Amino acid sequence: MEDLLIVTVGVPTIIFMVIVAPIWLILHYRSKKQVNQGLTEDEYMTLQELADKAEKMGDRIQTLEAILDAEAPEWRNKV
Repeated sequence: MEDLLIVTVGVPTIIFMVIVAPIWLILHYRSKKQVNQGLTEDEYMTLQELADKAEKMGDRIQTLEAILDAEAPEWRNKV
C-alpha cells in the first residue's frame, strides 16, 4: 500500500521537478528580461502614433459634443 502511494505521488513530483519546473523558470525569467528592457524603437513609434490618434479623437469628440449641445441640448438626457 505504501509503495503505491510513493509511486502515485513521487513519480509526478519527480517529472514536474525535472521537466516542467526548469522550462517554467526559463520562460519566466526570459519574459521578465524582455519587460525590463523596455520598448523597442518600432514599439515606441507605434505607441506614439496611437497616442496622437487618441488625442485627435478626443478633439473630435469635444467638437461633436459642442455641435450636439448647440443643436440638440437634450441629447445627453436621452438613454
